[in-house]
Amino acid sequence: MFAICATCAVEYTTPPPEVCPVCADEREWSVPDDGQQWTSLPALRADGQRLTWSEAEPNRVEIGTEPSLGIGQTAQLVTTPAGSLLWDPTGYLDDVTVERILARGPVLAVAASHPHMFGVQVAWGESLDAPVLVCAADEQWVGRRSDRIELYGEWRQLGPGLSLHRVGGHFPGSAIAHWADGAGGRGVVLSGDTVYPNPDRRSVGFLRSYPNRLPLSGAAVRHIADRLASFEFDRIVGNFANPIETGARDAVEWSAQRHIAWVRGDHDGETGTVPREATGPAES
Repeated sequence: MFAICATCAVEYTTPPPEVCPVCADEREWSVPDDGQQWTSLPALRADGQRLTWSEAEPNRVEIGTEPSLGIGQTAQLVTTPAGSLLWDPTGYLDDVTVERILARGPVLAVAASHPHMFGVQVAWGESLDAPVLVCAADEQWVGRRSDRIELYGEWRQLGPGLSLHRVGGHFPGSAIAHWADGAGGRGVVLSGDTVYPNPDRRSVGFLRSYPNRLPLSGAAVRHIADRLASFEFDRIVGNFANPIETGARDAVEWSAQRHIAWVRGDHDGETGTVPREATGPAES
């Protein structure tokens, strides 16, 4: 038996901590005003929680929660000839979805882009008979220990054309998954919110905290953009099924340059906060 945080849907060994460390951290919403609440898979099932299944492109399925659970991420299931990757696992699972995943062949790994997306990763790993891969830089955030958890450093090859890579930024171990054969062979990056595809569908964001709007420095963003530039990809998909369908590699670089210019102060003159030299008497 294990507990699930009712706010972020991350699993913890029982008895769980007094408060969820993920929610108490400055990167998240914080523990609710009425106190920490815990739930479980049986309780969620009894409340009518279910999973959705959507074929996003050949060999990529999006799995969501209905109603939205915890942070509300959409998991990505990528299938290759060698096996599948379940990325950013949800905080709930059911037998029907497990069977549909296994019908596609062996599962190479369950992995998350960062601790906010851990969900019930160990429960998924057990049900799918798969290892749970966690970037070693974020090991401290694992709330439920298991022999299924395997730590990796800078990268982990899962199979031909499918790999995980530490990028950093949002968390020290924030990672992306690179799927070379996705988007019709043009390449797909599953980014979580290591870089966040924006609503305009042509730019991405870089933040330490998305709910609390804490920025990253220009140097950190430059590092992230340079890491992504080392991969060939045309599509990027975030953790809420938010994609940039094409031109994503260029969009990451353009967005990084924009971010760096703003935090450097290049556009302060556009904000109304920088005193201007007086050019004459003020108008009354």
